[in-house]
Amino acid sequence: MTGTRLSPPPVSAGVEPSGRLALGLGPRTFVLLAAGLLWLVPAWHDRRAILGLLLWDTAVLAAVLLDVRRMPSPRDLTSTRRWPGPLTLGVPGQVSLDIRNGGAVAIDVRATDHVPGALRIELPDMRCPVRSRGTAEASYTIEPAARGDAVVGPAVLSWLSPWRLAERRGIARLVQTVRVYPDLSEGRRESLYLIRSRQVVIEKRRARRLGLGREFESLRDHQPGDEPRDICWTAAARRGRLVTKVYQPERSQAVWILVDAGRLQRARAGRHTMLDHAVTGALTLAQVAMASGDKVGLLAYGRRPQHRLAPSRGGMHLRALTEALASVRGEASEADHAGAAAELLRLQKRRGLIVWLTEVAETAGTPDVIEHTMTLVPRHVVLFAVMRHPDIPALAAAAPRDSREMYRVMAAQEVMERREALLLTLRQRGALVVEASPAELGSGLIDRYLEVKERALL
Repeated sequence: MTGTRLSPPPVSAGVEPSGRLALGLGPRTFVLLAAGLLWLVPAWHDRRAILGLLLWDTAVLAAVLLDVRRMPSPRDLTSTRRWPGPLTLGVPGQVSLDIRNGGAVAIDVRATDHVPGALRIELPDMRCPVRSRGTAEASYTIEPAARGDAVVGPAVLSWLSPWRLAERRGIARLVQTVRVYPDLSEGRRESLYLIRSRQVVIEKRRARRLGLGREFESLRDHQPGDEPRDICWTAAARRGRLVTKVYQPERSQAVWILVDAGRLQRARAGRHTMLDHAVTGALTLAQVAMASGDKVGLLAYGRRPQHRLAPSRGGMHLRALTEALASVRGEASEADHAGAAAELLRLQKRRGLIVWLTEVAETAGTPDVIEHTMTLVPRHVVLFAVMRHPDIPALAAAAPRDSREMYRVMAAQEVMERREALLLTLRQRGALVVEASPAELGSGLIDRYLEVKERALL
């Protein structure tokens, strides 16, 4: 998966007149017309001075018309919008607007690109000179604040000649839909972590630590401490010395990632929602799992499934996963956890690793997601992942100054105690649990995934 494949394509368009009369007076024209008012001073004594004012204004307007005729018309201009690469949530980037001037006169251009608020808070207002028969580039910074598709509107242009007497206006219809992806770099960083972890696994094999996988990797000479059951007697007979089988964690296993897009995931943690952080963690885990040889599937759901991808691996599948995760949208209603669990049991018959990225509702009874997670435990290895709200622990540890704050502190402590009790129930039933801050979710998932592989739990 390369960056260029995920980048929005450049889009070009000729400039069209904006409105029936796409003309205006330049700033120098107003200065000259204001200077002509000096003729009113002698006009108090001699009415013939009014004729001088009229002649002055006529000369200025004639110069304006001449400036309009010599300036490039809208059809002489072309505009192209270029993107820096894949648009990633929270990562700044530079967008360039290339303006081609096919006219015979150099111009000063003012450009406004209509980007949505999801990419930039304020509309960019750029100015750049463009020489005759030349091209100039104006650029502005974006910082995507929401995943998914965003519609970018046209670019509005206005330009002046060096005389600055007249102004022409036009619009370049550079309308396009671009997609903002979750953080693509975290998975690449975690891939380095995976390489280091593999080295640790090799050292564990050499120390003959128990609990590794049972997939055959290679043969080596027998060493003191090797288990008798790992001796390959046929190879030992051929070589005339003891030979030991070396095993590695199993590969090509199914890893399902369930992403809850219900209302609880719309809560914000910093600048982004819990769902944004969950999507980034899911993509991070998918990249590392596929790099280690496993197949990754995806089920993103709200009231009904939004995206469903069967387990697979390879560059094309990672691209499909990235596209699907980028377009997962938060819903205002409670997610259908029962339907998601039933759908997963239908799709995955063999034992696999189920990574469920969700949130626990604050209810009097056991939340639905906890109950339905327990139904998966007998057949699969379940990794239940929730994010720790950063404000609640701080509030629970605060010293209240009055009765109102005391109730808030007690409520926060109750939330934490109930949450811990629910997660403890899951652990006692055999599920693995990850509870991490939003920023540490990806690394927490990688740690537990590698633990599952090293302990051969699948």
